[in-house]
Amino acid sequence: MDLAPLVEDRSPRGIAAAVARLVRAGQLQPGDRLPTVRELGAALGVSPATVSGAFQALAAVGLVASRGRAGTFVVPPPAGWLPPRYRELADGAPATRVDLSTGTPDPDLLPALGRALVRVAGRAPSGAPETYTSAPVVPELEGLLRASWPFAPERLTVVDGAMDAIGRTLEVAASFGDRVAVEDPGFPPLYDLVDQLGLERVPVPLDRHGMTVDGLDAALRAGATAVVLQPRAHNPTGVSLTATRARDLAGVVRRHTAGSAGPAGGAQVRSTRRIVVIEDDHSGQIASSRDVSLGAWLATVVHVRSYSKSHGPDLRIAAVGGPATELDALVARRMLGPGWTSRLLQHTLADLLTDADAVERVAHARRVYFARQQALGDALGTHGVTVSPGDGINLWLPVHDEATALVRLAAAGLRVAPGTPFAATADARPHHVRVTVSPLRDDVEQVAHALALAAAP
Repeated sequence: MDLAPLVEDRSPRGIAAAVARLVRAGQLQPGDRLPTVRELGAALGVSPATVSGAFQALAAVGLVASRGRAGTFVVPPPAGWLPPRYRELADGAPATRVDLSTGTPDPDLLPALGRALVRVAGRAPSGAPETYTSAPVVPELEGLLRASWPFAPERLTVVDGAMDAIGRTLEVAASFGDRVAVEDPGFPPLYDLVDQLGLERVPVPLDRHGMTVDGLDAALRAGATAVVLQPRAHNPTGVSLTATRARDLAGVVRRHTAGSAGPAGGAQVRSTRRIVVIEDDHSGQIASSRDVSLGAWLATVVHVRSYSKSHGPDLRIAAVGGPATELDALVARRMLGPGWTSRLLQHTLADLLTDADAVERVAHARRVYFARQQALGDALGTHGVTVSPGDGINLWLPVHDEATALVRLAAAGLRVAPGTPFAATADARPHHVRVTVSPLRDDVEQVAHALALAAAP
């Protein structure tokens, strides 16, 4: 590319700005080689030192890198390590006023970790396990989990977050090329995970009660051997399963696992298939809906409960409970990797689950999130936008055109998550954006006004 005609300001700052604009616009791609300082200096009529100063400024912010005599090259963006749909969610400039795109909890509503860490460290200053083959879950935490689990699991363990749990369960429950029923819309990183494992996504539509019965039946008839669903506070829609819907979905799975009779050497035999249901209860204790699980009616359910939104994303703890077939294989594989989730963090979570102040803090957060959902839904209604406020921290806002809505909101100083990454099929146009309500304070009316303008034709 001939850079010289594209540089208006020939100062070091101006040259650097011009190159940066070309990188952001995609006209310069990672791996592209820039002209030498002498070549660009001659073309611009400036000294090589001026161009060198521009390149040094670009290198300082991570846009280019010098490879000595080989030249200066554009480097991949810092988010290049993100999977594709994570990258779509992360793209874009930060909001100038408020960021409603993150899907993360309000830090002010999380329980204080400091006091819990001090208490735990005082009880176990060394932090050393009994042996490397000690049980992966500390007894105190396992007792608390079993007492609160929505069904009686054969096994319980803890891993490093909900996606870690889902990924490890799929690794033991599905093989390369298998089909997996997923919600549509659903959580974008789950789609990335399924793709990376070499599995095929089978989209299942939702209604106001969650995954539809007919949709799941169609996915299982198409050969899905695993199902991943969010039982409550669905991300992005906020819908939650009712007990009736969970029972009906479990009935569909049972019908497909009953098998069918067929001839084998003149005799009638019954073939069966194992269908594992993975439940991602990512919002856990900040969800206001009932803790409903297909595991109350089905023996092949792996229930995942994350504590990231209720107690802090940096705890990186999710509990996993379900049948021994999947959980024993999951734990055995982890023994050849991380081994266990930090027992210090496990004791910290157990402390937070029993400390009166921490328990009240989480209950308060649950009430606040519910109130923020309702307040934003009511405010949108006054502007003629009808939404059904769901559970948890996200609201699924219908818009006339996604791209237009994002541009209008950016102009108003607001940022939301685009709806496209939440679609299970690449050609789908959801005509929605996801709004995270957790940062809202007393600016609900102003935000609702901006959202309503953005949603309009």
